[in-house]
Amino acid sequence: MRLANVGGRATIMISDDHGVDVHRASGERFGPELSGIYENWDQFLNWADDASLGEVAAVSRDQLGAPSPSPRQIVAIGLNFQNHAVESGFEAPTQLPPVFTKFLSSLTGPYTTVSLPPGGNTDWEVEVVAVISRVASGVSPEHAWDHVAGLTVGQDISERVTQLRPPAPQFSLGKSFAGFAPTGPWLVTPDEVVDRDDLELGCSINGGVVQTGRTRDLIFSIPRLVSELSQTMTLYPGDLIFTGTPEGVGLGRNPQQFLQDGDVLVSWVAGIGNLEQRFEASPR
Repeated sequence: MRLANVGGRATIMISDDHGVDVHRASGERFGPELSGIYENWDQFLNWADDASLGEVAAVSRDQLGAPSPSPRQIVAIGLNFQNHAVESGFEAPTQLPPVFTKFLSSLTGPYTTVSLPPGGNTDWEVEVVAVISRVASGVSPEHAWDHVAGLTVGQDISERVTQLRPPAPQFSLGKSFAGFAPTGPWLVTPDEVVDRDDLELGCSINGGVVQTGRTRDLIFSIPRLVSELSQTMTLYPGDLIFTGTPEGVGLGRNPQQFLQDGDVLVSWVAGIGNLEQRFEASPR
C-alpha cells in the first residue's frame, strides 16, 4: 500500500497520480488526518485489506505533503554507511551511530523550494526514512519491523557552517533550517517493496548523480536501529527515523561542493519514489 498526504488528508494511492480518500471511503472511520491513521494502524490495516475502496480522484504532485506531517519525534542517524563515515573523517561506528534530531519546523513534503541560509554551506544527504506504526519500547531486532508502518524518501539537508561551528557541533540546529527535512512522496508499506532490507537510494544535482547506495550496506540496519533506539527512548506512532546517508555528500568531496542558487536536487529510493527540491538564495 502507498499512503499519501494529499492536501492534509490521508489517501491510498492507486497510481502515481490517482488515489482514494480514506476518510470518505471508510465512512469517516479513519482520517482525514494522517496522525490518526498511525495511532490506529492495526485497525486501519485490517480495514484497508478488506475494504472496497471508494471513488478514485486525480492527485497532483503540488497537493502532496509529508506522509507523517506531525510526528512527536524526528530522529536522525549519522555515519551509518562505512564510506560516508570515512569521507566525513570518522571511523565507522561499532556501537549505535550518532543520534540527533531534526526539529519539526524543518519538515516538509516532497516538492519544495528551499531558501539557502546566508553565509552557509548547504549540503545534501539522501536517506530512507522509517515511519513508526506502534509504540516501541525495549523492542528486539526480530520484532522491530512489526513497529514500522512503512518507508519513505527523505533528505537530511545540512548547513555545515552551523553544524560544525566551535566550540561544540550543533548537529540539530545545522540540520533544521526551514525546509531541511523534505519527505515523501508517500509512505510505502514494507510488503510492497521487493526487499525491505536492500533498497537502492540516490540523488542528483541538476541531472548529475552525486550519491548512490543500498540499504544492505547500512552499518545498523533499519530493524536494528528501531531496536537500539527503543532501548533508551520510546518511539511513538508517526515518528520518523532518518536512517543514514551513503557516501557522496558535498562536504566529503575534493574540492568541497555545496548547493547554490538555482540548483535542483532530486532524491530517490527505488520502489518508493522521488523528491525534488529547488534552492534559492535567501532574501535576507
